[in-house]
Amino acid sequence: MSGIVLSASVRQNLLSLQSTADLLSTTQNRLATGNKVNSALDNPTNYFTAQGLNNRASDISNLLDSIGNGVQVLQAANTGITSLQKLVDTAKSIANQVLQTTVGYTSKSTSTSSAALTGTAANIVDGTQIKSGQTISFAASGNLPALTVTIGASESLDQLNTALAAGNITASLDSANKLVFTTTNDYASSTIGAITTGSTPGTLTFGAATAPVADAASQAIRSNLVSQYNGIITQITTTAQDSSFNGINLLNSDVLKLTFDETGKSTLNIQGVTFNAGGLGLAALTSGTDFLDNFSANSILTKLSAASTSLRTEASTLGSNLSIVQIRQDFNKNLINVLQTGSSNLTLADTNEEAANSQALSTRQSIAVSALSLANQSQQSVLQLLR
Repeated sequence: MSGIVLSASVRQNLLSLQSTADLLSTTQNRLATGNKVNSALDNPTNYFTAQGLNNRASDISNLLDSIGNGVQVLQAANTGITSLQKLVDTAKSIANQVLQTTVGYTSKSTSTSSAALTGTAANIVDGTQIKSGQTISFAASGNLPALTVTIGASESLDQLNTALAAGNITASLDSANKLVFTTTNDYASSTIGAITTGSTPGTLTFGAATAPVADAASQAIRSNLVSQYNGIITQITTTAQDSSFNGINLLNSDVLKLTFDETGKSTLNIQGVTFNAGGLGLAALTSGTDFLDNFSANSILTKLSAASTSLRTEASTLGSNLSIVQIRQDFNKNLINVLQTGSSNLTLADTNEEAANSQALSTRQSIAVSALSLANQSQQSVLQLLR
């Protein structure tokens, strides 16, 4: 094109028209893409800074999926604990039914003195059969603990019963004025252990205790309650095993590991617990051995209360961890928004401004075309002269 000769005015108008066309092309590209920086050539600093911000936002966004799964793992564990608490409460109601049924024995264990006392209920000490300062010892037997009582100078039956309360035994005088030791209702299934006297004893002795006589109807009820209780224990174990999400079970000693930032420096490890029946300190009962009397039922109730306390404590711990995870989840979502907004501020075009620029450039382009036409009029005049 170097062979074409243009006048100075035409060339100047042509350059102006080309410049306007370039600017119009840039403006139209910004309107089409919505970005004022589309490549490193447009603005290297803004382009690479925005790219870094978008990359970090993308990395954090990828972590949100695992954080969301972590929330569900905690929710599954919390749901399991809620169900376990209901099962433990049901087991408590079964144990309480044992306390509300009739005593499981028609007669309790007793041990009767070999001879009638010469003393009275107001003072059983006569200096011969029972002496002041002598001891009466009971060997441990069944659920009854070992116990030794010391006879006072003028021991009354009431005073003796006060001392015997620690061993769950009561003392009374029968119609023949013999001293009779009997187990309390709570320990009706136990047989009184061997009784010995010591420390300058009197002549009174005690033979082997009689065994309690079970009440068939009452024990049948208690045996049925044992079966019901064992069914609950089985459900406690299976419920704990089923409280998992995505292969992680915080009620089966699994560990939940969560990462909150793209560098892997911000993490949270949540250690699970073992909350099957064994982990809660509970076990299946044996018919004919457990729930025989109130002591047995109260022992189970104590274990159930401890299990309930453990469940409440772990529920509180899970709630605290869930709160932390949800706070970090919301924080990451907000941080992603901040990063993406910062990136947009560096690269996005102001569409209002670019639209105004486009209109102005279109007008300028029209003017440049008209100016170019005017610049060519002198040459057109020469052409008319030649014609």
